[in-house]
Amino acid sequence: MSTVEKAVEVEVPVRTAYNQWTQFEDFPQFMEDVERIEQIDDTTVRWHVKMMGAERSFDADITEQEPDQRIAWRSRGETQHAGVVTFHRIDDGRTRVTVQMDVEPTDWVEKTGDALGIMDGKIKRDLDQFKDFIESRGAETGAWRGEVKQDPM
Repeated sequence: MSTVEKAVEVEVPVRTAYNQWTQFEDFPQFMEDVERIEQIDDTTVRWHVKMMGAERSFDADITEQEPDQRIAWRSRGETQHAGVVTFHRIDDGRTRVTVQMDVEPTDWVEKTGDALGIMDGKIKRDLDQFKDFIESRGAETGAWRGEVKQDPM
């Protein structure tokens, strides 16, 4: 399993950055490999992605969500990854968004891409595109302010 951690500073308040990140169905506007996301319920999203020529669909569970602070998830099924995005207030108009993701490559294409650092580059690119997206808008497209408490297992 590999771990990727990337961050970007965005010129919007933490509430705006967080609110936009809760709008999963808008991810294709700034995540290049995401074809479509369907919000199934408050804690389940279905991803449809196309990476390196391979199309995949999978469900992910939101395992923790705390407004203006963090959103954690874990995939289900064949595609194995988990992660957390955190939001850090720098000042009233600036936020640091950090993504930490653990990925288990499943086939030779993903294993090769992982070895070459392609996932690192994709996450950095997506964060930079998120920055462009939210700063050009200046406001979020929507918000979900609910909480999901981490399951103590």
